[in-house]
Amino acid sequence: MTGRANLIVFVKSPRPGHVKRRLAAGLGPVHAARVYRGLVATLLRRLAGGPAWRRFVFIAPAPGADRRLGRWHPAFRRRRQSGGDLGDRMRGAFRQMPPGPSLLIGSDIPGVERHHLAAALAKLRHANAVFGPAPDGGYWLVGFRRRPVAHGIFKNVRWSGPDALADSVRSLPPAMRVAEAATLRDIDDLADWRAWQARRRRAGG
Repeated sequence: MTGRANLIVFVKSPRPGHVKRRLAAGLGPVHAARVYRGLVATLLRRLAGGPAWRRFVFIAPAPGADRRLGRWHPAFRRRRQSGGDLGDRMRGAFRQMPPGPSLLIGSDIPGVERHHLAAALAKLRHANAVFGPAPDGGYWLVGFRRRPVAHGIFKNVRWSGPDALADSVRSLPPAMRVAEAATLRDIDDLADWRAWQARRRRAGG
C-alpha cells in the first residue's frame, strides 16, 4: 500500500426537520439538529490533528449548508456531495480522491478516535476494502486501498436498515479481499443518544 491516506467525512446541513429525524422523534427537531451540529464539530476537531492524512468534508447539498455548519478546522477541505442515493454519493467521493488509500466515515459516530482510523488503514495493507460495522447492521466506515472503479459498487444497497453492510459487501467485485475494522455505534435515535450520554458520564467526560 503506497501513497498518503485520504479521510472523507460525510456531513449534512443541520436544518431542523431535515437531519437526524429518528432522533428528532424523541428530542424534537431543533434539539436534534443542535445535537447533530455538536457531533460534527466535535468529530472534526478530534480528527484534525495527528497523522498527515489528506482530510475532506463532503457536504450534502442543501440551502444554507455552509452557514449552518459554521467554521471548522482548516485542515479539512470542503467538497460538495454529488447527487443520487447514498451509494452514488459515496462512490463519487472516492473517485475524487488523490492516489492512496481512502477512508469514508459519517459524522454521527461520537466514539471514533484517530486510532480507529489508523487501525482501519492498517487493514488495507492486506485487503482491498475495509468496513467498520455498526451494531444495527449498517457501518460507520468504509475504505479502499485504491480508488474504486467498478460501476456496481454500492448499487442495490438497502440503506438505513439491517442489511446495509451485507448488501454493500455483496456489491463489491468478487476478487476484492474485504477486512473488518472495529465495531462502533452511531447516533440514530433517542436510545442511542441516551446510551452515549450514559457512557460519557461513566467515563467522566
